[in-house]
Amino acid sequence: MERAHEPRKYRELFSAPDVIYFRCAVGETDLQIGIGLARARSSSGPLDDRQAAPDLLRDRVTTAILRARGEIESYIPTHPEFLTSLVPVVPLPWAPPIVRWMCASAARAGVGPMAAVAGAIGEMVGKDLMSASASSSVNGVRVDDVIVENGGDIFIASSRVRRVGIHAGESPLSGKVALEIAPSQMPCGVCTSSGTVGHSRCFGRCDAAVVVAKDTALADALATRVANEVRSREDIEKALGIASRISGVAGAVVVFGDALGATGDIRLASA
Repeated sequence: MERAHEPRKYRELFSAPDVIYFRCAVGETDLQIGIGLARARSSSGPLDDRQAAPDLLRDRVTTAILRARGEIESYIPTHPEFLTSLVPVVPLPWAPPIVRWMCASAARAGVGPMAAVAGAIGEMVGKDLMSASASSSVNGVRVDDVIVENGGDIFIASSRVRRVGIHAGESPLSGKVALEIAPSQMPCGVCTSSGTVGHSRCFGRCDAAVVVAKDTALADALATRVANEVRSREDIEKALGIASRISGVAGAVVVFGDALGATGDIRLASA
């Protein structure tokens, strides 16, 4: 599945004064969770939000990860092609929901289903936190905003504008450009693939391909497809055209060296 616990230096760039960050790792899944708290309270009285909330929420996040991974891992032995294919596959009739979702998202992007795994798990965890908090609270903590980062693929739900920086390896634009995501666009996925950063398989050479979509699994799979298409700066326009033709995609950005292209409902800002 995902690669186990690689150093993720880009996480040092995360910063928002109203968000509390904590890490939760299970197997190869290594998530950075960001939460904004509407209220934090225990049975004995108010909590120190920044100190207590991560510990109170970690069990909930771990359970959600285990549930998502369990569905995927139990399915793979019955359909090994689901794990290895680089092109879309049709799920078996008894496939669990996350597997069917990954297959559908990958088919729309034209890639193998595992290209959607990080985005799918990230969104499942994020929506679990949101739904539990909306109905009551999570271990006494009411979550307002949720950000789940999984290897550069982000599920984000917020009531305020959020800025997501673009990490693009050795490009001179890396860390200097950000996407500004409006509340009306959220919840959504902001997912990145690269031919020069990380160990994920990519057939292109771009420094970053970023896709914004309502469906985080689709954003993840499509970021892989866009990155695969870019082997030179001349390919940027064609790759962005592929992203723009898929419904449910808000927009996309490609960084190749000192060149940047964007399409769709994208607002660029300084990081």
